[in-house]
Amino acid sequence: MKKKSIAIMIRLIICVSVLVTGIILAFVTRLFTPDMFGQINFDFGVLLRLIIMVACVLAAEALITFILSFIKPQNHRARSVISILSSVLKYVAAIIILCWGLAIIGVNVSTIVASVGIVALIVGFSAESLIADVVTGAFMIFENQYNVGDIVEVDGFRGTVTSIGIRTTCITDPGDNVKIVNNSAMKNILNRSDKLSRSISEIAVPYATDLEKLESEIPALMDRIYENRQDVFKAAPKYLGVQELAESSVILKFVVNVDEKDIYSGARLLNRDLLLGFRSLGVECPFPQVDVHTDK
Repeated sequence: MKKKSIAIMIRLIICVSVLVTGIILAFVTRLFTPDMFGQINFDFGVLLRLIIMVACVLAAEALITFILSFIKPQNHRARSVISILSSVLKYVAAIIILCWGLAIIGVNVSTIVASVGIVALIVGFSAESLIADVVTGAFMIFENQYNVGDIVEVDGFRGTVTSIGIRTTCITDPGDNVKIVNNSAMKNILNRSDKLSRSISEIAVPYATDLEKLESEIPALMDRIYENRQDVFKAAPKYLGVQELAESSVILKFVVNVDEKDIYSGARLLNRDLLLGFRSLGVECPFPQVDVHTDK
């Protein structure tokens, strides 16, 4: 942790130093002038000015991204906005470097802007998927379909949204497998974070069990389980009744409300607590047995 903190501080110092130095040199070399977007003056400092400009823009982009990385809001919507801003910053920096660089070397940027309609048409046909990703991603954010931190399911892949970019969305499953999906492919999304989920447990009891007596003792057992699991369970588990009459046992079904992120751990905890709880009530869960009959 200490080494990580030192690396972060070194990165911050470098970004700030490059930015400050670049700004000072920019004024010295007349990079910042009132007519910088008007008449272009050619001189021997063009290359130096280009280098300073690129360094300043990249340092500013790195510094802003660095600052955003320290913002850890609990609200999923705010986290999504920060993720989008971090992604957009890279594209904005590239556009600024391109346009500003052309202006520095003497290219008439206004002429290029006037011709952008033709260029956009050509690029539009060659980058149709890119435009679709950007537009679809924007609509998804505005419509609040999903946010960073939400648990979603896309084409059978279930995981947590870890980042939302201007083109792609990253989803990480419980095994730390990361799936990168183009925003235009984020269709038929099942957002499991909107409501509470239900962990399910099915537990078997012998046919010889006094079911009526056991069912009268279940409510108190559910309350005890909830008292010990309030950090995971949102309410006391519910007994739904007899699920199945199996070959050698009666299957009872239980459910409990949990957050989507706890749906699997909630089921494991409920299985454990029901097993121990039934044993405390004198009911042992059956296991397969084989009766062998021989003729004498």
